[in-house]
Amino acid sequence: MKALIQRVSSGSVIVENKTVGSIQKGLVVLLGVTHSDSEKDIDFIINKIVNLRIFGNEENDNFEKSVKEIDGGILIISQFTLYADMKKGRRPSFVNSAKSKFAEEIYNKFIEKIKEENLLIQTGIFGAKMQVNIINEGPVTLILSSD
Repeated sequence: MKALIQRVSSGSVIVENKTVGSIQKGLVVLLGVTHSDSEKDIDFIINKIVNLRIFGNEENDNFEKSVKEIDGGILIISQFTLYADMKKGRRPSFVNSAKSKFAEEIYNKFIEKIKEENLLIQTGIFGAKMQVNIINEGPVTLILSSD
């Protein structure tokens, strides 16, 4: 499992001209699933996301607080392209991305489990064509992998 994590002052996702998820200060997480992902990967990624100290405090912008500590929101969007292989040719290969049915199961389990963290959790729609609006704060963008 891979997660591209962005610290944001706001983020939203639009499907068919309708906003389906939005947050203010917090994290936008683009989540990629591969063939071998399991509950162990879900738990690892969730624990990291909610506890990463990547927000500043009142005095400075140092990495002092987690999204939990600032009571921020998390916007989670499925992103199969995180597993793109671009080593050969000019067109990415997605053989490392999980098949849609399995990926959706893992994605839904991920959403279900992260909601237990009692934070504002918003999502895109799995498999939909989405427009994602991100105001990256910092900018801070991190790549997390359970591999």
